[in-house]
Amino acid sequence: MTALDRKIDFKVVFSVYKANPNGDPLNGNRPRQNYDGFGEVSDVAIKRKIRNRLLDMGESIFVQSNDRRTDDFDSLKARAEAHPELNDILKSKSRSSDEFADIACQEWYDVRAFGQVFAYKGKGKGDGVSVGVRGPVSVHPAVSVHPVDIVSTQITKSVNSESGKERGSDTMGMKHRVDFGTYVFQGSINVQLAEKTGFTYEDAQQLKEALRTLFENDSSSARPEGSMEVDRVFWWEHESKMGQYSAAKVHKSVDLDSSTEEPKSFEDYTLEADELDGLTPEILHGI
Repeated sequence: MTALDRKIDFKVVFSVYKANPNGDPLNGNRPRQNYDGFGEVSDVAIKRKIRNRLLDMGESIFVQSNDRRTDDFDSLKARAEAHPELNDILKSKSRSSDEFADIACQEWYDVRAFGQVFAYKGKGKGDGVSVGVRGPVSVHPAVSVHPVDIVSTQITKSVNSESGKERGSDTMGMKHRVDFGTYVFQGSINVQLAEKTGFTYEDAQQLKEALRTLFENDSSSARPEGSMEVDRVFWWEHESKMGQYSAAKVHKSVDLDSSTEEPKSFEDYTLEADELDGLTPEILHGI
């Protein structure tokens, strides 16, 4: 494995067609919006999709969703205790928290990438562990380029969920969607933190592929197959650990503009990238 010796920045552009990219549970599961009407997808939701893609790619993931888990553990603590060395540390009073963190980073991709808080009680009095791992990969929330229109549709259920309950097609519900929106999010990989967690250059390449294929195997009733599409991934690899430019300047070097006030597809946009001396992005298309 090759140690990561250069700062990396990335930016992802994706489009939403008649789908709910990230429902807000505090607002009836309507697609997230900020106060100015721009659509949003939380960084937590983006990391969830990255983890799912990495699972599909064969990586070992600690924070697995219940519907995608690859083992029989029903909690994060159970998954940690199933690792023999970590379980020994949970029982021990002499072994250090740093040792626990090192083993967890070696075992699980998402721990060494995004970090993780381990705060579990052991089986004996005074046993347990409280460890915080700072990950090198940071991801911003996604925000739409233009304000999005949310369409709400009332739906009916024509069957009974349980026998003996006479409720038919008058059972109402609501579905919400964004007819179209182009969203952008960005992120970075910090080399100093990568050295601490053991995040390698090969890990970074896996992340790049996960970003390029972010919405594969991610369909649901709210996000039908093909309704979410990665349009472009911009990937900058600097020449040093600190990088030639700040992440903010790199991210701002790519801009999307539209010739129409209400764009209906990604083709209505033009991508403009400012040239940064000595730093050229790798530009990838989604699959």
